[in-house]
Amino acid sequence: MFRGRSLPDGRASVSRVSQTRNRERERAGGLWETMKYFLMAAAIVAVGCSQQPKKEETKTAPPVEYFHVDPATAASVSGKITYHGPKPSRKVISMDADAKCEAANGNKPVYNEPILTGKDSGLANAFVYVQAGLEGKKFEPPKEKVLLDQRGCMFVPHVVGIQAAQPLDVKNSDNVGHNIRPMPKNNAAWSDEQAPGAVDTVHKFARTEVMIPVKCNVHEWMHSWIGVVENPYFAVTGPDGAFELKNLPPGDYTIAVWHESLGTQTKQVHVAASQPVAIDFSYQ
Repeated sequence: MFRGRSLPDGRASVSRVSQTRNRERERAGGLWETMKYFLMAAAIVAVGCSQQPKKEETKTAPPVEYFHVDPATAASVSGKITYHGPKPSRKVISMDADAKCEAANGNKPVYNEPILTGKDSGLANAFVYVQAGLEGKKFEPPKEKVLLDQRGCMFVPHVVGIQAAQPLDVKNSDNVGHNIRPMPKNNAAWSDEQAPGAVDTVHKFARTEVMIPVKCNVHEWMHSWIGVVENPYFAVTGPDGAFELKNLPPGDYTIAVWHESLGTQTKQVHVAASQPVAIDFSYQ
């Protein structure tokens, strides 16, 4: 009877021992898995620390190569713009909406003259420029500012020529506030409100555009025009209608003339080395 009772107890002991060993194996396996995880993490950190971070390469833009005219071969194109058609009667600009504008002109009448001529039918406010023939040549923009003043509640000058990226100095010489607003199609638009005595503002036009209309948001009669080209070969005529494009390299060119009321004319011209060329334009 004694051996009959001890057999089950012996089996139970063996079973408990086996279960204990299995649990120990599981714990050992878990510890090993945990150790493997930490060993892998430590290895990754060690590799990361040993590698130096790569320095980002800064790419610098190549310097711009500007075209320089050879003074030994430079030439010029000069001429005169005339108008021989009927001249419209000038109209008085009504400034009675702003007494300060009237006072700025001594209470004397100011006229709107879209076609202004001088001696020998010379046409003023014509914008003359090289329209074609300089492709592939890049000219350095001048650092000198071009002035556009607001004086007597008018834009002075009425027509402005400027090279792309050249600074435009906007000034208010009046004792009245203005709000100048160019309206470009090929450049960024901007608007400046300038009180009397305000500091000048400076702007640049990045691209060619002939022409950019300019207005004042305060005084509806104020208008001006800005011609922007990518080279230094342009001019705005005075009352005598004369112009000259100096220091031009030899080549074949298209010379264009723009006028706000009379439109655009073009002519082809061949410029030989060191030879001045004369070319005239006539509006009817």
